[in-house]
Amino acid sequence: MQLHPRVKSLKPSATLAINERSAELVAAGQRVYRLGFGQSPFPVPAEVVKALQDHAHRKDYLPVRGLPELRAAVATFNRRTQGIACAADQVLIGPGSKELIYDLLLATDADLLLPSPSWVSYEPQARLANKAVHWIDTHQSDAWQLTPAALEQACQNHAGTSKVLILNYPNNPTGVSYTGEQLAALAAVARQYGVLIVADEIYGEVDHTGQHRSLARYYPEGTIVSSGLSKWCGAGGWRLGTFTFPREYLWLLDAMATIASETFTSVSAPIQWAAVTAYQGSPETVTYVAHSRRILAAVANYTYLQLQALHLQMPPAAGGFYLFPDFEHYRKPLAARGITTSVDLCEQLLTESGVALLPGVAFGRPATELTARLSFVDFNGEQLLHQVAAQPEEPLDGAWVAAHCPNLAAAMVALKGWLG
Repeated sequence: MQLHPRVKSLKPSATLAINERSAELVAAGQRVYRLGFGQSPFPVPAEVVKALQDHAHRKDYLPVRGLPELRAAVATFNRRTQGIACAADQVLIGPGSKELIYDLLLATDADLLLPSPSWVSYEPQARLANKAVHWIDTHQSDAWQLTPAALEQACQNHAGTSKVLILNYPNNPTGVSYTGEQLAALAAVARQYGVLIVADEIYGEVDHTGQHRSLARYYPEGTIVSSGLSKWCGAGGWRLGTFTFPREYLWLLDAMATIASETFTSVSAPIQWAAVTAYQGSPETVTYVAHSRRILAAVANYTYLQLQALHLQMPPAAGGFYLFPDFEHYRKPLAARGITTSVDLCEQLLTESGVALLPGVAFGRPATELTARLSFVDFNGEQLLHQVAAQPEEPLDGAWVAAHCPNLAAAMVALKGWLG
């Protein structure tokens, strides 16, 4: 017996691998600045933790599609925060949005359209599901955003096949997002060519200004909204994701529920009951999210300015936890050190300075392009939430970030030293 060829060619997820590699170096006594793994730095809100404790006795299997109370709460949340017209029967609950995206790829006969750069797991999942992947190149001059012209060209290049586009924003790895006008223009192209869009809006609630707009506002009949608890609720390890389907695609929800019934069955009952509390959005949880956004905006701006001062180019982050710096300014001196690819760059940077980044090639960029993803969340989110709550009028300027995020400030010094 041998491994299937599709599995043989896979490597461990780059994001999980860098987290494990960093832990190994720390265990060996090396100072590591954890800018590679994109986990929320904030704790799960206290009332949501309390809800989990209160429901720990729940032991029964729940419905495959999800707890009815949770599906209703998610639909209400979507209506309240984004004005999306949806009901509980349009919501599917899964063990993380990652699993739901994979199950969608399994359930459809469509090719996958992916803007480059895109999150590390979309393309490997498509390969596992034996789906063709068509990368759509984006450019730093366009802030790495997918343009309507590029989407239309991809649709024309691959005419005659069903197509699913995964559009993630605020984006991992670039941190950029889209305005309403940009989304409307993309929606018009998708509508013209009948493209189903999975709008991966997992970072929507941590848009730094709180102005996230769902694509489902502009393309309601062809958008599946993907989200979950991991980013805005600090509960990545709880593994709870949500899909909200248009009524035109309830047949796909049914098919994915059938796949779920033969695979993961249902998400943990205590987790689902606790998630009801999260999605109901008490004043405490709303304040928690507002403080989180404010902190992330300040840290993102500080990091962006620090990197700019080192002649690294990138668009500023509009949401989430990431920046996508380009080290092209240093190509010649880096080449003299044997560094000609983004993998070389990140490997030597980690071993020589302790700064952990992820190479751009992991996100679909050319191997020789010297881009990397930086996750600016190496700080104690719980302490910062308390600080902001205690002194809400205190300006969160660069001095505040440097004082309250010492690991991040030290990482910037280490990176500057490494670049010479």
